Amino acid sequence: MKKFMKIGTLLCVVLVFTFALTSPALAAGTGDVAAAVESTWDDASVQIKDVVNNVVFPAIDLILAVFFFAKLGMAYFDYRKQGQFEWAAPAILFACLVFTLTAPLYIWDIIGI
Repeated sequence: MKKFMKIGTLLCVVLVFTFALTSPALAAGTGDVAAAVESTWDDASVQIKDVVNNVVFPAIDLILAVFFFAKLGMAYFDYRKQGQFEWAAPAILFACLVFTLTAPLYIWDIIGI
């Protein structure tokens, strides 16, 4: 019985916070929901573009650069061990790195922002 009381209390707290912290999204006086969504998107698209250009793409670039140099080092050690250099994985990582480094220049024209 004590277990059900804890679960019930937790459920009530979650519901109270859910109702307290949510706000209704209402369209302006005419009730035109499409216009409200479009105006919100117009305002938010600039912020989304800035966040993606300044945070997301640099993070992806950093990860790909680390993987590229790690894979290049591993390929070199494999070359020293076996006498054959595998170019496929470093080439793919390099192509992905170049793609993500140049993506902010053209990706927004493709998406339409």
